[in-house]
Amino acid sequence: MTPQDAAPALAVTLTALGLVDSAFSGFRAHAGRDARIRKHRAVVRATLRGLAVGAGLLLAPVLTAGAVLLAAADRDRTYAALAEGAIGFLVPLACYTTAVLLSLAAYLVLPFRASTLALVAGLGPLTLLRPLVLAAACAGTLASGGGAPALLVGAAAGAAVLCVEPLVHRRWYAAPQR
Repeated sequence: MTPQDAAPALAVTLTALGLVDSAFSGFRAHAGRDARIRKHRAVVRATLRGLAVGAGLLLAPVLTAGAVLLAAADRDRTYAALAEGAIGFLVPLACYTTAVLLSLAAYLVLPFRASTLALVAGLGPLTLLRPLVLAAACAGTLASGGGAPALLVGAAAGAAVLCVEPLVHRRWYAAPQR
């Protein structure tokens, strides 16, 4: 299977990762802003808000890829470069996602104190590493042979994902909840 054959599956995988990250960004924008004990509905609402904002922002890399392909002199070669870049973009994200899933599994499975430690020692630092992971993913587009077109699409995707949490926070959670 060539990277061009895997391109649709890569696009779906990267979009799914972006949407899941957007949902978590919505949760993070709300976390710590609500002093109520029962806030399940508010958490679900915040998660959906992050998902909606992320879905809108993830159109940026899609439109960028479309514009790159339309402007390319050799569309087949550019498509192949975008597919190879997508593989390079996905590798760091897959490693990061695995670490997040292991930390979440530890949080959900372990007893209270150990799960709290897993949350603080795992998910906290991993959240702070998101911009660096996206930078590594952009570097991965170049390392895999995607070139400037793939780097442009990857940078658009990284910027879109990183903008979700600030946008949700400013729009809905800038003031303390009552």
